Amino acid sequence: MAHFRKTSRMEKSRELQTKDGDKSTKFFHKIVNAHKTRNGIQESSTANSNAFLFSTQSADGLNNVKPYDVVDGVPEGHVLSGNSEEVVGFFLKGAVGNFRQAMEVAVADTARKISCLVTDAFLWFGADMAEEMGVPWVPFWIAGLSALSVPFHTDAIRQKIGLNGHEDQTLDFIPGLSAMRVRDLPEGIVSGDLDSAPSRMLHKMGLLLPRATAVIANSVEELNPIVATDLKSKLPKLLCLAPPTPSSQPASNPDTSSCLSWLDKQKAKTVAYISFGTILSPSPDELVALTEALEATGVPFLWSIKDNAKKNLPKGFLEMTSGKGKVVPWAPQMQILKHPSVAVHVTHSGWNSVMESIAGEVPMICRPFFADNSLNCRAVEDVWGIGVGIEGGVFTKSGLVSALEQVLLGEGKKMREKIGVLKELCRKADEPNGSSSQNFNTLLELVTKFQMDSSAN
Repeated sequence: MAHFRKTSRMEKSRELQTKDGDKSTKFFHKIVNAHKTRNGIQESSTANSNAFLFSTQSADGLNNVKPYDVVDGVPEGHVLSGNSEEVVGFFLKGAVGNFRQAMEVAVADTARKISCLVTDAFLWFGADMAEEMGVPWVPFWIAGLSALSVPFHTDAIRQKIGLNGHEDQTLDFIPGLSAMRVRDLPEGIVSGDLDSAPSRMLHKMGLLLPRATAVIANSVEELNPIVATDLKSKLPKLLCLAPPTPSSQPASNPDTSSCLSWLDKQKAKTVAYISFGTILSPSPDELVALTEALEATGVPFLWSIKDNAKKNLPKGFLEMTSGKGKVVPWAPQMQILKHPSVAVHVTHSGWNSVMESIAGEVPMICRPFFADNSLNCRAVEDVWGIGVGIEGGVFTKSGLVSALEQVLLGEGKKMREKIGVLKELCRKADEPNGSSSQNFNTLLELVTKFQMDSSAN
């Protein structure tokens, strides 16, 4: 999880984790997100995730995390349908036993007792496992605070609104979510299959997180103060850790696609950066609409799109726009969003992308897909006023042309001013006496206290 922490924080963490005589370990359960190291912290995930995450040495040089594979639960010989719910269902069915087995291997391999259990917040069974071992459970929530609030209020939402409630009804009965609507909720709260594996996982998480020693949130409490206060009343300890401000970020991966050198040749605040994360892509029809809007406006663009989606672009589009645009399979997003040529980020409004846009002071055009995307989009457009949602929720030529004109020719300057205010809140939170730095120190004290107690025993 060091990828969103300040360098000075990581130096302090490393110093505390590698004291002589330390015979305990922290154990991280995650589906994704970890750093490869060799002792001190054990991390478990599926073999596919670990192979992807630990294919190369982490750029920040950490050397005290060792990954262990966890069986993904898919029966031998079974051919997956491609449905994500099927994958989650198999994973959860045997997760408790599979994680226990991985922990036993880690303990035997390192001769270290487990002193703290840090899990993905979705892995609610960490509550029972930590209790059985007599160690702290510290879940980590990767999304924003509004999305974390929803599972705590799921029962109240269902009672107040009912299943399949009116999609424009607001959630004004939930602290800090008065601008959100039923349509912004993740599927499985009041619509869709409420008995699906993801829906049950989210609901159970909301019921069990109060048993955590502390909950880490990948956010800044000053961005959502009312929500943060409400969550603090429901949790023993909420530790919001701000992603680092640009000045404190480690060096990013090399720019293998020459995106930055291409941006250097563009005029200031003219380029539309387009990216929908690592796993999402609009439908072929939406891709066509997107390309038509780019052609119609003539806006310079940098588009990060996977090769399997790139094949759905209209024939001749790349050749026709080669003088105006650049299409790449991967882009160093944080560096791009800080580049002076970038004027707008066309995004799925995933939480990390929103935070990175704030750090770069770049307004957003949001096309949400699933999970917390719609909540984030609503915050961007109606709570903070730092972007717009795509009209109708899907790309059309006219809808995207209108959104581009609104940001590039209309309200973009005012949006950037508002983003600057939010960025300053994040910067202050990251200062030595800021809320995120204080929360990080609290986390270190909490984890190392139990680590030292375990070593003494």
